[in-house]
Amino acid sequence: MKTIKIKDRKDRVLFTHTCDNNTIKITLEKAISEKVDLTGSNLRGANLYDADLRGADLTRANLTRADLRGSNLRGANLRGANLIGANLRVANLRGSNLRFADLYGADLRGSILRYDDLENAKF
Repeated sequence: MKTIKIKDRKDRVLFTHTCDNNTIKITLEKAISEKVDLTGSNLRGANLYDADLRGADLTRANLTRADLRGSNLRGANLRGANLIGANLRVANLRGSNLRFADLYGADLRGSILRYDDLENAKF
């Protein structure tokens, strides 16, 4: 059994999950399925390849250099999120809130950005 904690930028625990062969991806998907408020979560460098993050509230989350290739972020709230250098290739961002998000150096090749709110986003 492996325990993984999702913490915020001030090192406070937002969610804890324990299971066999646990990963940050499994833990994050579980938190989202339980509708946990992940505002300000620190997911810097997380391997979230092909994750199902539909409708996640990742407001002001730190996703610097996170691997989000092929992830489903449809309808996710990424307002003010730090996505600097994140790999978002072929990610589904349809209908996501990216207001004030920092996407500097993010790889968005092949991503779906329809109906997104990109007001004041940085590229």
